[in-house]
Amino acid sequence: MTLVRLGYAAMSMNIKNGSPSQTMTHAQFLKIEDREAAIHKLERIAISNLTNCLRLLRHNAAHDIAFFRMSSKVIPMANHPDLPEWNYMRSLQESLGAIRSYLQEHPAMRVDFHPDHFVVLNTPKADVLKTAVRTLHMHRGLLEGMGIDPEHCCVIHVGGGYKDKEKALEQFVTNWGSLPVSLQKMIMLENDDKTFTINDTLYLCEKIGIPAVFDYHHHMANHEGEGKWEEVWVRVLNTWSHSKLPVKVHMSSPKSEKEFRAHADFIDIHEFMHLLHLVKGSIVLPFYWL
Repeated sequence: MTLVRLGYAAMSMNIKNGSPSQTMTHAQFLKIEDREAAIHKLERIAISNLTNCLRLLRHNAAHDIAFFRMSSKVIPMANHPDLPEWNYMRSLQESLGAIRSYLQEHPAMRVDFHPDHFVVLNTPKADVLKTAVRTLHMHRGLLEGMGIDPEHCCVIHVGGGYKDKEKALEQFVTNWGSLPVSLQKMIMLENDDKTFTINDTLYLCEKIGIPAVFDYHHHMANHEGEGKWEEVWVRVLNTWSHSKLPVKVHMSSPKSEKEFRAHADFIDIHEFMHLLHLVKGSIVLPFYWL
């Protein structure tokens, strides 16, 4: 029997005033003449975001939702070059500790991150890679602060095609070798909706030994004449063979034929049930759909 556990990303429409992604722009920050006051405001926003994350986790537990992808925007201006002195982790210890305590009381709940699009690991530019690494360190700090084992808790895309997809894939491998092992252990790779197909993603995952997250919607938008996704499903499963976590899959439906890459508010239930039928029995352990 295959057990499926469902989840969702970032925020719930059922929680009023519950955004975990409240922010402050750099321009707004500069308008506050007292720098210390401006930093305190950033901290208040971050604490409010983490408090809303805890509200969301409580909501999930009450509705038997076992999987939650946290917003990567919980700390506004984290790692901004204009704030080298800001030790945001120190000021957020109490808020992170509250989430840690709650997750300890609910050990079956799975939480992870999907860092923003500017985390590009196949970039040929050293400064872009440096920013990506700094952002991944932030995510690791947040995971550890919440008491979550960071292993395989950050899903990212391969990155840019740079007009030469094969070269871009090999650039990922080259840059991967420069990452600290602690960050390598966090990462899962997902096929995207424009450039890198599930086969491209599997090439990297099998080469460097990390899990592949299959995104069905992305595959439907970007498969470049490849065969049916079912033909590589076993390969996807095999990338998880050394992970302590169950397989993770992303599922969404297109907003319309014209806006195919955009996400609809709801999932096409008939399509979802068809997918479940196709994967039924292929996994003995639970696996998660986001």
